[in-house]
Amino acid sequence: MATKTWDAASERFIKDDLDHVEKLRRLRRLNGIARLMDTAIRIPGTGIRFGADSIFGLIPVVGDAGGALVGLYIVNEARRMGVPPNKLVQMLGNIAADGVVGSIPVAGDLFDLFFKSHRRNLDIILQHFDVRAEELRNAR
Repeated sequence: MATKTWDAASERFIKDDLDHVEKLRRLRRLNGIARLMDTAIRIPGTGIRFGADSIFGLIPVVGDAGGALVGLYIVNEARRMGVPPNKLVQMLGNIAADGVVGSIPVAGDLFDLFFKSHRRNLDIILQHFDVRAEELRNAR
């Protein structure tokens, strides 16, 4: 909800931080989804992380489609937040690459470990809004 306050010094209305707080709340939710899908679990002794998308990908066809649906939710939320169409197309390309290559048996499962489409899409959104990932973790 956008609210405005009269600033007597500048003699004009200014936006309150409510928009910024709402944006951070949505970005935190998207960050949680991307983390769950791409980097929730770390293989001990390595720097390799994976998430539900890699596990779902083990189920032929249905698993990759489920991961793509979650990715489309992230893209739709970005659209609702005002991310421009050229970045939305880039995000859809990431989902398509993950879905198409991820559906190839064995090679697709290895691809899912290293190509983290949800995380890439979140980075595009954060870059657009000029928000650092640390802000999503720290300011609760």
